[in-house]
Formats: sequence, structure tokens, C-alpha cells
Amino acid sequence: MDLRQFLMCLSLCTAFALSKPTEKKDRVHHEPQLSDKVHDDAQSFDYDHDAFLGAEEAKTFDQLTPEESKERLGKIVSKIDGDKDGFVTVDELKDWIKFAQKRWIYEDVERQWKGHDLNEDGLVSWEEYKNATYGYFLDDPDPDDGFNYKQMMVRDERRFKMADKDGDLIATKEEFTAFLHPEEYDYMKDIVVQETMEDIDKNADGFIDLEEYIGDMYSHDGNADEPEWVKTEREQFVEFRDKNRDGKMDKEETKDWILPSDYDHAEAEARHLVYESDQNKDGKLTKEEIVDKYDLFVGSQATDFGEALVRHDEF
Repeated sequence: MDLRQFLMCLSLCTAFALSKPTEKKDRVHHEPQLSDKVHDDAQSFDYDHDAFLGAEEAKTFDQLTPEESKERLGKIVSKIDGDKDGFVTVDELKDWIKFAQKRWIYEDVERQWKGHDLNEDGLVSWEEYKNATYGYFLDDPDPDDGFNYKQMMVRDERRFKMADKDGDLIATKEEFTAFLHPEEYDYMKDIVVQETMEDIDKNADGFIDLEEYIGDMYSHDGNADEPEWVKTEREQFVEFRDKNRDGKMDKEETKDWILPSDYDHAEAEARHLVYESDQNKDGKLTKEEIVDKYDLFVGSQATDFGEALVRHDEF
């Protein structure tokens, strides 16, 4: 077994090991909260900092002087202004917040890109991905580790073709991101639903019935009594998941379950930031308006209460 095969086996085994019989498996894709801080501008702007920068990046600004924070914020504003018209709109700010919140996705893509763009031409073809990921299987089509690599490869190829908008079997970085993280792209949602249904639909009738739904989350494992959360999920299936009351979930019902229409926290925060910073009330922000309210968007030593206390004690 080579290194790639070992790593894939390890990841699959870990996934199985983490799915304990009494713990609930969550298939639902929710938009993450922008911050775990309380959103109360009367107390602090910590929530806004986390939302605008991402929690980890926000911490770095707390170490900067106000002048340094303003300078870095000005550079960020230039990136947010996508059409370079000198203004930041609610939509541009919303897109930036979503990017900041999902920076880990792009970092993951960068890591994987290096291992799959084998000829370093700035693109990843299906052949490159297949050879980098399944090369050992192509050499040994009957591995003895129990995993069905042929089925996995067929599934990956189908998803790759869905992500590849122009159908040339060569992915740009954006298409490769859609391939690795399909739940983040509207045009990939059908494949997310299809893969989920294939995982759960054990009798392959194209639907998910109640027992398949529960069986995906919970294994009796010899226990006669179900935990309370399993009974609740049975009720959820009957009352809410199975909308047409035919005893099973079809594709649309499954999509409503795993890809719910969540409240758009990024848009709400973008509107809040514009409202608080828009001095001339024209519905959009200039760089000057944003930098003038820098303490709302980013932190600094002056806005970090703990740092201020330390400096005061030293003084």
C-alpha cells in the first residue's frame, strides 16, 4: 500500500470511527454563524470584526496600531470594490464577508491544487486528478483493503464533469473548488442531493424511506431502546421531511432537508455595516467612509480592551 492509498484508507476509517451508533450524523448543510460573539455594538464591535475579517484574521488586527489597521483596511477595501468604481455596495460587501468566512475552503483548495496540477499549467484535468488520486488502483484494480475504489472513482468523475462548466474535462481553480466543495455552489446542489440519496437509499428505489433515514443516523447495535433524539427524528420525518405524506422522501424533499434556505447572515451584516458607515446616505460606501469607521470593521490595539488595560498598567 503506497502513501496515497494509506491516506485515503485512513480518512475513510476515521469517518467510520467517528460515526458512533448513539451519536447523530448530520447531513444538513447550514450556513455557519459569522461569529460566536454577541452582536451588540453598544458593548463592542467584536462580532463585526469577526464577520468582516473572519475570526482568525480579526485577531491579527488587534495587535496593530490604529494607523496600521487603517492602512491594511484601505488595502482590503480595494479588493472588495470588484468593479473598481470607487464604491463598495451591499452586494460587494456581502460577497467579501462570505469569502472571509469561507477562507478555509480556498486554503484547502490551494493545498490540494498543488498535488493535482501535475504539469503545473494552472489547470487540473480529470486525467491528472484520476492519476494523482487513484493511480495505485489503476495499477492494482483488486486491492485487499475492502474499499470499492472503482465506485469511488466513477462517482468522482461524475462530480468532476458537473463542476466542469465548459465540458472540456479540465478544471479551472474555480471549477476545482466546486468539485471539492459542491455544497457551496448553486449549480452543484443537484449532485450533492444525488450523492446523499445514493448513500442512504439502500434498496436503490430512488427514494429515502423512514427506516433508511433513521438507519443513516443511528445503528441499533443490539440496543432495543432508541435514544430520545431518534424518536424525535422519526417524528420529524413524518411531520416535516415527507411533505407529500407518501412515506418516503423524493429528490426535492431530500434537497429541502439537506440544503435548507437559511437566513442570509452575510447580507444582514453587509447592510448593517453600510447603514452605520454611510455618511451621505447614498446606499454605498467610499474608502474614506469605511476607513473613518475603521473601528467598526476591524480591531486595533486601541479597540482591544484587554490590550488597552495592559498598556495602561505598564504606563
